[in-house]
Amino acid sequence: MMEWKEVGVVMIIPTLLVSIVLLIISWKKQEDEFWINLAITFWILANSYWMITEFTNHLELKTFALIPFILGMICVSYFYFKRFITKVK
Repeated sequence: MMEWKEVGVVMIIPTLLVSIVLLIISWKKQEDEFWINLAITFWILANSYWMITEFTNHLELKTFALIPFILGMICVSYFYFKRFITKVK
């Protein structure tokens, strides 16, 4: 499947755009799911970065994909922590 590199890179744009649109909609509605949508956006960014480093053979830069992965985990943790606190009250 490595012969489809260009298609894979081009597919980043609509995927990221849909993620950002959902993020903005949930932010404007002030929904708690904003944090989940933010995490998904971070994970799409991380996967996209990872994929590009694989395609361009810059494997030494692949570890930087951990930053958005971790930020996504922090967002999900905050979402569930906030839900837990509101149920305890």
